Amino acid sequence: MPSIADIRKEYKLQTLEEELVHADPFMQFGKWWNESMTASIDEVNAMTLATASADGLPSARIVLLKGFDTNGFVFFTNYESFKGKQIDENPRACLVFFWKELERQVRITGLIRKVSAQVSNEYYQSRPVGSQIGAIISPQSQVIESRDWLTKKEVEVLKELNGKTIERPPHWGGYCVQPVTIEFWQGRPNRLHDRIQYSLEKNGDWKIERLAP
Repeated sequence: MPSIADIRKEYKLQTLEEELVHADPFMQFGKWWNESMTASIDEVNAMTLATASADGLPSARIVLLKGFDTNGFVFFTNYESFKGKQIDENPRACLVFFWKELERQVRITGLIRKVSAQVSNEYYQSRPVGSQIGAIISPQSQVIESRDWLTKKEVEVLKELNGKTIERPPHWGGYCVQPVTIEFWQGRPNRLHDRIQYSLEKNGDWKIERLAP
């Protein structure tokens, strides 16, 4: 078995140059997103979401991107979960995508807010029924007594609904991360990676800079 310290990969697939990136970071993300969609990446929309409580305690987990536009990057979750409580205390977040097949990473930092009830309702109704029920019965991040308890709750709710339209529970919905910085990272040989950062300026323009690897 090789030692952990000996595990390494040489990155050499592509380059990232200032003169070739789009002036708009959302357009640049869209370009990379389209390329990642055709690269046979498993769960291409998986992203790390990092949050922190009011006292600075950090926490990170994987969530799924469900939409993006010039307003930001959207995901859905339980508002009463640990992440939801941290977001209430400190409405700032960081997202990280790592597309190893393309030797790319995107890091997004910004402010986070709830999406409208309409957007949450529309997405909730598009989910499979099992996922809708899961959002109802799971007291996310809370201690529960057993797996059997969760299974029994699922059976109870299925009987209660009995084929009825399932309404979105008020404790579940979407968040949108509105970026203030977006960094595009392209792996390069000898750890001399390309890093291009977009920073939002007060006038609404985006400043593009190269960062040292």
